[in-house]
Amino acid sequence: MLKKIFLILLFLNFFVWAQTDDFDEDFDEDSEFYSEETNSEEGDEAAENASTTPVVHSYDEILSHKQFDKDQRDDEFANALRRRDWLKDRLILQLGLGSRAPVMGETGMGMGFGAGIEYITRWHIAPYATLGMVPSAIDNNFENITLQDGFGWKVGLNYYLFPKDAIHLGFSISYGTVHFDHDVRAIPENGMQRDIIMLEGYQFDLLITYLTNEWYYLQFAFGLYYAPNARDEKTSFRQSIGTEKNLISRVVNKDGIPETGLVFGIIIGFSFPEFFPDDTEIRRRARESERKKREGRAW
Repeated sequence: MLKKIFLILLFLNFFVWAQTDDFDEDFDEDSEFYSEETNSEEGDEAAENASTTPVVHSYDEILSHKQFDKDQRDDEFANALRRRDWLKDRLILQLGLGSRAPVMGETGMGMGFGAGIEYITRWHIAPYATLGMVPSAIDNNFENITLQDGFGWKVGLNYYLFPKDAIHLGFSISYGTVHFDHDVRAIPENGMQRDIIMLEGYQFDLLITYLTNEWYYLQFAFGLYYAPNARDEKTSFRQSIGTEKNLISRVVNKDGIPETGLVFGIIIGFSFPEFFPDDTEIRRRARESERKKREGRAW
């Protein structure tokens, strides 16, 4: 009986040992397969990460790129702000013809020629001043008679509308030389010259102006002058010779120089944006200064 029990236990022990050995072999094979599969997946993932990972730049290059992006965004924002107001803080040098520079006259489209300066404030109110001349010329109505030359001046205020647009509507009020004419008589003692008569007064204009952030400036003006001294004896009329005080015109127009009249002027100008730089230009100058400093330290 004991022999039978011993043989059964021995047989069971052998059977358990055989099963354990097969399991260990299978586990080893699975482990090797799992290890190979894991290593393969890790290799593929590493290769993929290596292909998608960007090249690492230096710290200075990264900072430079970030600063460049920031400057680009700031410049775009500043340009957007500038496009919202083309007018503010603009200094303009001007050349013109007609009533803006600064006088029109009796020969229909007779014009003075002059130069001026204007400063448009951030409130779009612009003080300006012009100085101009009427050149001497040969009289078209009389032979061998010259027309005297003369100088005029004008100061005033302009107010502009529509700052977001390139075309600006405006209004102007000014005081100064508003009209000129010539005495109908020629003076033999002065080379048969007809003396010039300059009138001062007020002028009111409607302005159509082209101005962006560029340097060029163009303006047309249509207006009305008022010369309160146009009816004075020293300007439009003179006394006739005789006992009676009869006033006769000093100019070709028998009614004298009119107190009011229509005027027209045209101006071109240079608007000097660099004298009053916007944020974009300020940052550009700062970057240029920093670049020069770095180049100086490098040397």
